[in-house]
Amino acid sequence: MRVKTGPTTRRRRKRWLKKAEGAWGINSTSYRNAKQTVMKASKYAYRDRKNKKRDFRKLWIARINAAVRKENYTYSSFMNKLKQKNIAVNRKMLSELAIHNPEEFKKFVHSVMLK
Repeated sequence: MRVKTGPTTRRRRKRWLKKAEGAWGINSTSYRNAKQTVMKASKYAYRDRKNKKRDFRKLWIARINAAVRKENYTYSSFMNKLKQKNIAVNRKMLSELAIHNPEEFKKFVHSVMLK
């Protein structure tokens, strides 16, 4: 006997169409285009989750570098001193400190560099 897959197929297609909500034009209404759109979007999302980490790290380094250069040091020498003295502070926290508490950051830089 032949198995009719109407409900199964419809359920599967509705799942793809639901994921494609918000896509523009036929990409959200046509099953074939919706599926392609969702698959492409998933690739971008996966890639950009990795890139986001990279971008934030670059931003933190730029901020720290700018703040340290105001004190006439370079980023690389500052990070080297931190490593030599076994001071474990991540770049995100250093960057936040440099932005929100410049005076405290200045004291921190001098205490690290002058010892």
